[in-house]
Amino acid sequence: MIPYFMKRLALSREGAKGLIKACAANILTNLLNMLPVMLLYMLLSELLGGGPVTYWVYLVGIAVFLALLLGANYIQYNAEYLTSYRESGVRRITLAEKLRKLPLSFFGKRDLSDLTTTVMGDCTTLETAFSHWFPKFYGAMVSILLVSVAVCIYDWRMAIAALWVLPVSLAIVYFSKRVQAYYIRRNTQSQLACSDGIQECLEAARDLKSNNAEAAYLAGLNQKIDTIEKAQRVGEFVSALFIVSAQLVLKFGIATTALFGGIFLMNGTLELMTFLSFLMLVSRLYDPLAGILENLAAINVAEVPIGRTREINEYGSQEGGTAFSPEGYDIAFQNVGFSYDGSETVLKDVSFTARQGEVTALIGPSGGGKSTIARLAARFWDIDKGRITVGGKDIQKIDPETLLSAYSIVFQDVTLFDNSILENIRIGRNGATDEEVKRAAEEAMCMEFIDRLPAGFDTVIGENGSKLSGGERQRISIARALLKDAPIVLLDEATASLDAENETKVQAAISRLVKDKTVLLIAHRMRTVEAADYIVCLKDGIVAEQGPPADLKQQNGLYAKNLDLQKRGSILLI
Repeated sequence: MIPYFMKRLALSREGAKGLIKACAANILTNLLNMLPVMLLYMLLSELLGGGPVTYWVYLVGIAVFLALLLGANYIQYNAEYLTSYRESGVRRITLAEKLRKLPLSFFGKRDLSDLTTTVMGDCTTLETAFSHWFPKFYGAMVSILLVSVAVCIYDWRMAIAALWVLPVSLAIVYFSKRVQAYYIRRNTQSQLACSDGIQECLEAARDLKSNNAEAAYLAGLNQKIDTIEKAQRVGEFVSALFIVSAQLVLKFGIATTALFGGIFLMNGTLELMTFLSFLMLVSRLYDPLAGILENLAAINVAEVPIGRTREINEYGSQEGGTAFSPEGYDIAFQNVGFSYDGSETVLKDVSFTARQGEVTALIGPSGGGKSTIARLAARFWDIDKGRITVGGKDIQKIDPETLLSAYSIVFQDVTLFDNSILENIRIGRNGATDEEVKRAAEEAMCMEFIDRLPAGFDTVIGENGSKLSGGERQRISIARALLKDAPIVLLDEATASLDAENETKVQAAISRLVKDKTVLLIAHRMRTVEAADYIVCLKDGIVAEQGPPADLKQQNGLYAKNLDLQKRGSILLI
């Protein structure tokens, strides 16, 4: 049962054990709630029998019942809530750890709002589900099943008259599952669309204002909000339609119990005490039955977030060994083929070697696969065919985090955190001293703007470095790489946002960074490429030409053409 709950409900092993304990506690509490009916039955029997009534027995029975109920509720509370809250924390951490190990191809399919909704919103829904809905539903079902077996043995005719409504009501709610799931998914999609729209509006506020497009954009955003409202109304109506219908059917059980009980009583085939006991039973039984229907509908609602959570948990992780002892740090691409999501082919049969101690430049038209190669070299994605090795070791057999410990990466799109400059640079090497961080900042030419800031290195730079210019943000990224000082360096347009003066200075810092290292360089400026030791020209996902710059000049191919365009002062579009 534990493996079933783990797979079916996306629970950890401890969470599955906790759910079973919570269900058992609910069963115990529900059965104890039947004790007053038994005491009342015994009291009526004595009163109708005409003999002396031993009231003290019932007073003791009530006291015992209250003590047992108190203990059962204490156990139930701990089993339901405390266990569920611990599991909620485990679920969020597990999802975060899983996301950390997923390839970037996964994030291409799910946007930020979607993942945030899963980690925060869906986990909150499941916290409520496993603390309220599931234990009460399973607990009530099992306890009612046990009571049903007992009353069937006692009098099967009256049991059918009292309990026939249960399977009918459950069937109504259960078979509404697909309809409810459809409206739940539609509601979730509308919420995600609205969340994306709000985030986009905040991020693009400057562009909207400068283009007088605020009114049109806000009109579209209002429409998304209206769509959420409509989806929620329809979803609530559909859910209520099935639940109210099922509860209405449930009410017929009281009528059929009274009707058939009266008939059997008039025919002399049913004793008065049996008739009264069944009337008391249904008065106690139908309240938890109504709760079962509501919880079953809520469980149907929980199916969508469970499915979204399970999708992340079951997505294939990038695995590999943690032992990494390469023979040098040459990066070799051997007949590599790659496509995003198995559709459009980006790279076809790419082969080249970036050698340690050399700068290997990747050039070619936009969309030719340059950035893709850099990301594949760091195993951000896994290739479709071929082989990529570092120091002779296949990178697909190496744990990504272990592999990335050998890489310093400076991409064109810099990501910074809403923290101080000091801590943003320290990300390059956790545990680096303040002096080491400041030295890296000096080498990356960051002091020019840091000295102007009110708090210097302690200045908090805002979300994604919003308080800095593009060039300043990129220099911080370069400082990170200098601090890490890894044997492999990936540079994707590392100086694209710098002016000519600072580019020259940062190039000098990069020269110190790449000494005796394996360097993959992507650059559109030919003045940067000319200094490379080896050049790989890409076009339409294949290697059009490769070799030292001097050799490629003589071939009069793609490289020579781009170099000639630059010398003539033309605008180079690569």
